[in-house]
Amino acid sequence: MAKPLALTLGEPAGIGPDITIRAWQRRKEAQLPPFYLIGDSGFIGQRARALGIDLPLADVRPEDATTAFAECLPVVATGDVVTAKPGHPDDSSANAALASIRRAVADVSAGHASAVVTNPIAKSVLYRAGFRHPGHTEFLAELGANGGPAPQPVMMLWSPTLAVVPVTIHVSLRDAIAQLSTDLIVTTVRIVVDGLRHRFGIGRPRLAISGLNPHAGEDGTLGTEEETIIAPAIDLLRKSDIDIKGPLPADTLFHEAARNTYDCAICMYHDQALIPIKTLAFDDAVNVTLGLPFVRTSPDHGTAFDIAGTGRANPASLIAALRLAAHMAIK
Repeated sequence: MAKPLALTLGEPAGIGPDITIRAWQRRKEAQLPPFYLIGDSGFIGQRARALGIDLPLADVRPEDATTAFAECLPVVATGDVVTAKPGHPDDSSANAALASIRRAVADVSAGHASAVVTNPIAKSVLYRAGFRHPGHTEFLAELGANGGPAPQPVMMLWSPTLAVVPVTIHVSLRDAIAQLSTDLIVTTVRIVVDGLRHRFGIGRPRLAISGLNPHAGEDGTLGTEEETIIAPAIDLLRKSDIDIKGPLPADTLFHEAARNTYDCAICMYHDQALIPIKTLAFDDAVNVTLGLPFVRTSPDHGTAFDIAGTGRANPASLIAALRLAAHMAIK
């Protein structure tokens, strides 16, 4: 990988700064690719001192980050000064988090970085500052569109043990059922197949698709969405020569023998996908956004305000996200 990864600050009052510092410290043993953090180096230095870490920092341009990475944590400044304390977002939080994301996408689009890796954000903090997007992913899609129509992003949670995709994401269960459609399933699966082929190097991805209802509807006695929405989507996808099976009962989809039969499980709603992967691979699961014009990964956890600045945050998921982003960027 010739270009470094652009790592966003995330919510500065959360554990993003902590795990960034810890990941850089473990760069050799974890065989991490070069990356640079986008943010306020003075703030990062303060957090390092709060953690009892003597952290060498270097304010750099993106093109100088790879050279600096061996000896210093490279930081690319946005000009935003951060004043938030661990666990306590303040008026500087939202602007710093959003500026970091904007700069990361701009750097990848300009060819200065190979991929975007995002630290966790606090959507409630952003909403109070006027943020109008449902979440991180939708904001990235708009930035990646560069003024044109935004692509449909698809959230994949990936680990060496399991990969899952929820068709509906951050909505209530009632709204998820209302949003579910044959077209949405077909579009989502096609984006997943393209991502698995071109970002993961899987020539013919094998997909398993869950039902919505218990026992996948039990032949219509526990719900008809499998027959009216999901099965028609599967038929259309098979006509496109996509290897997909289902709809399958979600309660038997994730044991070891079942997982060996597919590369990715397509689930109908958020918890149906995220509960199994967070149970099986909490520390090394990675959030991957498919459908964007650039590679984006993220740790599969939140801001963890309660442990920010304490030294208890585990950088394993960020380390996995950095390694996966580098792998995907060279496919």
